[in-house]
Amino acid sequence: MMKFDESRLFFFVGMLAGLLTSPCDAAEPLRVHRLRVLDKPDPLNVNARPYFSWQLETDVRNVEQTAYRVLVTNGRDTLWDSGRVPSGQSIHVAYDGRPLTAASHYQWRVGVWTNLGDRPLWSGMASFQTGLFSGADWHGAAWIALEELDADKVDALPESTKKDTWFGNNRLPLFRKPFVVDGEIVRANLFISGLGHFEAFINGAPVSDHFLDAGWAKYDKEALYVAFDVTPQLRQGENAIGVMLGNGFYFIPPVKGRFRKHKVAYGYPKMMCNLILEYADGRRVSVVSDSTWKTAAGPITFSSLYGGEDYDARLAEAGWNQPGFDDSHWQPVLGVSGPPALNPQLAEPLKVFDRFKPRSVRQAGDGYWVYDLGQNASGIIELAVRGKAGDTVRVYPGELVDADGRVTQKATGGPYYFEYVLDGNGTEVWRPRFTYYGFRYLEVRGGVPDGQGNPADRPTVVRLISLHTRNAAPEVGHFSCSDTLFNRVHALIDWAIRSNMASVLTDCPHREKLGWLEQVHLMGTAIQYRYDFSNLVRKTVTDMMHSQLDNGLVPEIAPEYVNFTWGGDMFRDSPEWGSSSVIVPWYLYRWYGDEAVLHRAYPMMKRYLAYLQGRADGHILTHGLGDWYDLGPHSPGVSQLTPAGVTATAIYYYDLTIIRKVALMLGDTAAARGYALQADSVKVAFNKRFFDAGAHQYATGSQTAQAMALYMDLVPRQHRAAVIDQLVSDIRRNNYRLTAGDIGHRYLLRVLEDEGYADVIYAMNNRDDVPGYGYQLAKGATALTESWAALPNVSNNHLMLGHLMEWLYSGLAGIRQAEGSVAYKHLVIHPQPVGDMQHAEAAFMSPYGEVRSAWHRQPGYFRLEVVVPPNSTGLISIPGPETGVLTEEGQALQAAGLDYRGYADGRHLVSVGSGTYLFELKNDKP
Repeated sequence: MMKFDESRLFFFVGMLAGLLTSPCDAAEPLRVHRLRVLDKPDPLNVNARPYFSWQLETDVRNVEQTAYRVLVTNGRDTLWDSGRVPSGQSIHVAYDGRPLTAASHYQWRVGVWTNLGDRPLWSGMASFQTGLFSGADWHGAAWIALEELDADKVDALPESTKKDTWFGNNRLPLFRKPFVVDGEIVRANLFISGLGHFEAFINGAPVSDHFLDAGWAKYDKEALYVAFDVTPQLRQGENAIGVMLGNGFYFIPPVKGRFRKHKVAYGYPKMMCNLILEYADGRRVSVVSDSTWKTAAGPITFSSLYGGEDYDARLAEAGWNQPGFDDSHWQPVLGVSGPPALNPQLAEPLKVFDRFKPRSVRQAGDGYWVYDLGQNASGIIELAVRGKAGDTVRVYPGELVDADGRVTQKATGGPYYFEYVLDGNGTEVWRPRFTYYGFRYLEVRGGVPDGQGNPADRPTVVRLISLHTRNAAPEVGHFSCSDTLFNRVHALIDWAIRSNMASVLTDCPHREKLGWLEQVHLMGTAIQYRYDFSNLVRKTVTDMMHSQLDNGLVPEIAPEYVNFTWGGDMFRDSPEWGSSSVIVPWYLYRWYGDEAVLHRAYPMMKRYLAYLQGRADGHILTHGLGDWYDLGPHSPGVSQLTPAGVTATAIYYYDLTIIRKVALMLGDTAAARGYALQADSVKVAFNKRFFDAGAHQYATGSQTAQAMALYMDLVPRQHRAAVIDQLVSDIRRNNYRLTAGDIGHRYLLRVLEDEGYADVIYAMNNRDDVPGYGYQLAKGATALTESWAALPNVSNNHLMLGHLMEWLYSGLAGIRQAEGSVAYKHLVIHPQPVGDMQHAEAAFMSPYGEVRSAWHRQPGYFRLEVVVPPNSTGLISIPGPETGVLTEEGQALQAAGLDYRGYADGRHLVSVGSGTYLFELKNDKP
């Protein structure tokens, strides 16, 4: 809770600094809002040198920040007064004050000067709390466990072909610790890590609504801890902490009869925590995990991310996580070792979002009932059931049903099921805690839906619903248009994003749940329009750094939990995947303005480029998966239509152009020169090896080969127009059929958009008769499928291939970032009306504020509504005839004070500052 004198002191600090004066009158409000620390509102787990961001909001046009002043206080002293800093920077302003202390509460505010006046406008107060900076800040907390895995069974990176040498079911433990509160509590914060995952309770109540805390990591390098404000949950006198642990990726239990994708075993579950109590009299007391805690095996008798979860309600002990519980039959904890580093979880946690009730329930054979939830999504179940003690209900989740109407897990990993053993006390409600799956259907075995005939007196299933779980990255964007199919495609892709945005960007929410890296750079630009996933991407950069091998290779998966040895190193070393180590830090900087990530990732980037250089033969790379899952004559998999050397070498060249820019930014000019020369050599070799100048095509002339050569700027200037024409002509000759796969599809869309071929994109995707998005919808898909043809023998909820979402925002609606811009500081609004669409609208919250583009057209008329946030600028591109009459809010552009930049390529160009605009273009001769 906030002490009154803190807020009063800080209020007067702000008053003295700026007199809280606004440069605008009441008719023209301007405010400073959306204060963020580490891109989060009021975070609890901040490092020793955080950064600050804010936004401006106003109805006035052309507002620019000219200076800022940041004040940070601890409630007694001002720790940082930046003074008036002449700058337009309003994102990622680094703290530069007196050293912050661990586990401490701070407040801050910012004063902003704009071009509208000479006095600062002050924000309201915001807060943040620091985490634990070093081992000493844990105050003697130790890793504790119920039992320890034998050293000869530990395997942090098993090979995929490794055979099981032992079987056993580890016991998932409970921990408890009573403690006393003997005075007025000002603040209480719990810092806790549990491996693989934990749920924590204070006095019987959960400390949060998080799911699968803490996020999974490369556990031989680090573990993550989470911070919670538990002040309201404490009471005078006796209190108790209770903790449950699950396996996660820390330990995949080797149990026969349950699915097990791989065999990672870092150790048995363990935990460490520090509850810091701050009293009104100035005392700070820590309740830490140590030898005084008690532990016992809990009622979760099996839990695996790959096999499901079993719960025996007869083993549950009421009140185990509350004060006064008799734990004399529990055993002392075992002190164990843990990962070498313990770092704060900065990415958003997973949580439960949508709840889906069954659309239908039907019997599928004797004793089997199938529930259709209507939506394929990542998640868990919630089961309400009545029956006798010892009765058992199993629930099998699945994406599809077979010809008999039964749930099938053939393509998604099985057996996977949830099992609940009743204790016989009324209606019992249960949900799994430490696993999840991707499913639309649920098959109940051993129970009967309420209201159905039940002659065998089986347990009655009172309620069965699905709970969708995902990373809690905030939604920041939306899209809609007049074309129903494209709206459905947007939702189709979005459900794949939701289902695979976990602690990493997973490939699928069932059989693997692994962080395959090509998705991050290929799908990231689509995702950043819909979600603020900046902290999740930063975590991905860390995961790549921790997974990088000594020889510089960044494997295809991060965190790397398994070495897939099928096909040699094909599933570990593919440049299109490992290049996320170079591309993603750069994209993160471009999307969100995070320059610090470039400093942090630069050593990894250099080592990976050195690795690729060592693998190249005459500057050409030919290894890897290539254009994975392209549409060829055979079943999808390794590239069929494009030689692997094309995609691998093109991405290698792209890496070199990016790292050159990073090197220049960081002042490493010698390295930048070297990378430029290396890139030139790769370009020459690429064209010599793959380009047929007479045919204007690269290698086989596939969509992927042509598009990647064009996008990466590998095509000699004098041949560029001919190569573009060959690409477009080939698509048209083949009746606009899509063939590009996982790697090439995004670049195909980028090239077609950039070159003005929105009509081709529209023709390729506004259909359902050939494999593609519409085809998947016609097959009944509710989430993006792994294959273009929605094949039943592969995943039907997969993140890759969703690149059209990017075009819906950047092309159809036209929201783009200007060349050289960072964090959407300078916008280009360039809508591409196409087909028979009458309107389209998209908006997203950029780091500077909401950006919006909404157009409507009819014969002889085009209307474009645009929002450019304060402290940003925009170049507006309005399609239509040169002879049309262009107005803004009904006025001629000159009367409206707008900067008309002329007419080019069928578009009127207008340069604007921030504000809301309504352009109308009327043509008397439609």
